[in-house]
Amino acid sequence: MATIDFITREDLENFKQELLAELRRPSFRAPKQEQQKEWLKSYEVRKLLGISPNTLQSLRLNGTLPFTRVGGLIYYAYEDIRKLMEDRKK
Repeated sequence: MATIDFITREDLENFKQELLAELRRPSFRAPKQEQQKEWLKSYEVRKLLGISPNTLQSLRLNGTLPFTRVGGLIYYAYEDIRKLMEDRKK
């Protein structure tokens, strides 16, 4: 037969203290915020730049914004978008 173990308040308090001590250790690292993706889809670029689909198409066609086509999807390098925004800022 299986034995039944009861958890007391004291057990929970001890667990809490151990957990807090572990979280306070310098070697513990909290999860980082989501890092920027290297490649963005068209809708992400439009949202980031606040532009319409036609404007994005114009940037592609005139060579202002390089892109990569994979199947039916178009991807843009985040670094290229960042460079475009910096160039427009100057």
